[in-house]
Amino acid sequence: MIEPFQQIFQLARPYLDTRDNEIHTIVAASFANKLLRAEEGDASVVIPAIILHDVGWKSVPEDLHLQAFGPGENDESIKRIHEVEGAKIARGILDRVRYPPELVDEICGIIEAHDTRREALSLNDAIVKDSDKLWRLSEEALKIDPLRFKIEPVVHLKWLGRQITSWFLTSTARELAVQEYRARGASFGISPEELEENLRVNQ
Repeated sequence: MIEPFQQIFQLARPYLDTRDNEIHTIVAASFANKLLRAEEGDASVVIPAIILHDVGWKSVPEDLHLQAFGPGENDESIKRIHEVEGAKIARGILDRVRYPPELVDEICGIIEAHDTRREALSLNDAIVKDSDKLWRLSEEALKIDPLRFKIEPVVHLKWLGRQITSWFLTSTARELAVQEYRARGASFGISPEELEENLRVNQ
């Protein structure tokens, strides 16, 4: 990361020590950089937004976290807490680094509904949403999420594959999601034919 992004990340770290959010943020930021290159979004908005998007989980009791994300029914009210509180925390961090106020407003607007608002307000918003979800198909996530959701990794991966068509907003993210899905499937020993059939289920 480059300044001031590194400074923002360091200030965010105390808020990322729950829910494996530090590694999640690093991986999501890596995807964001790929999407920025392909989709031509604004890094000065997207990178701070992806670094700070989940700082609000620090304001949610840890015993409630699993009610708000993962396969199955999610409690939207808990998600809203982390979004609203996250936008407040993000604004405080960005003010500390004297980030341009007009960019702060856009960044916090993205964070304030990055999970619960389905549509994207802008290309920058779409890139943040897509980067956040691409994490779920990463090698790191497939080591963490099945354990916390108490589900077999192969079963979880197949579920993820069926979400790709509906989840992603940019064409680049959909392509990256399929690449990640196929890579994880190959590492689990799933045949290419089965992987492709699973992808077609919700198309």
